[in-house]
Amino acid sequence: MPVTKESIIGDVLDSYPKTAELFLGIGMHCLGCPASRGETIEEACAVHGNDADELVSDINSLIK
Repeated sequence: MPVTKESIIGDVLDSYPKTAELFLGIGMHCLGCPASRGETIEEACAVHGNDADELVSDINSLIK
């Protein structure tokens, strides 16, 4: 299943634990927070000032 900007972070992490390194690498250190696990990738990137399209591309490359 490809990941999109609308994917929920908790779902992505549950399905693909290796993606945590990508989130942490761009400064999203709050992965254990219940609120962050319910956000979409797009929402979290907006809060953290990251490019959601770039992160989604990196995630999909990692999970191939």
